Amino acid sequence: MAVPFRKVSKTRKRMRRAHNALEAKEVCKCPNCGEMIKPHRVCPKCGYYKKEEVIKKEKNAE
Repeated sequence: MAVPFRKVSKTRKRMRRAHNALEAKEVCKCPNCGEMIKPHRVCPKCGYYKKEEVIKKEKNAE
């Protein structure tokens, strides 16, 4: 059975785990309505993608 010859120091362990932190999700502003959405996706609020209407949405009076 393989067993480590020496104990891994706290510094070495923490340096290895330095890349495991969570990152914030990327979002961009919809050019049509200004809603914050994930990039390269149809806007769920207005239904536009790259300034073209992809999904028909009814406009409600807000």
